[in-house]
Amino acid sequence: MEKGRFCQQILQVQVPQLHTGNGRMLTGLATVSKFLAKSSPSNGAKLLGTTPEEQAEIAQWLEYRVTVVDRSLEKKDVQAMLKELNSYLLDKVYFLGFHLSLADLVMYHGLHPAMGQLSFYEKQQYQNVSRWFDQIQHYPGVQQHLPQLVFLRNILYSSFDH
Repeated sequence: MEKGRFCQQILQVQVPQLHTGNGRMLTGLATVSKFLAKSSPSNGAKLLGTTPEEQAEIAQWLEYRVTVVDRSLEKKDVQAMLKELNSYLLDKVYFLGFHLSLADLVMYHGLHPAMGQLSFYEKQQYQNVSRWFDQIQHYPGVQQHLPQLVFLRNILYSSFDH
């Protein structure tokens, strides 16, 4: 795929806005995401982190989404980002370790366009990101309007002799 076409197919960065019930407008990914998580009747507090350290980590990933994910428009930038995330997720189930958080939801939605452009072979190169991504997309209510991406689970080539 040519470089320009790859860039065009990655999500156009738009600043999220939310009109609240009382007539106010909230602007910005972190602001809108945190507001929605706090408004959630079920998992809101857990999504936002239960300790100051978890809340700081979530804030860090929200910043990463805006400063790295949303600005990785060239294929080489996407590959570098995925390599970094693949290393980070090596020993983690979720971005905060072992429970779903707002960081996972925001990163999933930010990475969806880039992950959708990858071939099966490229997805295998980023197996930790692919494992995490596939798990998040199957979490109830997360996928919403986004198409489900397919991840190859069969080994195509065997490295052992018969």
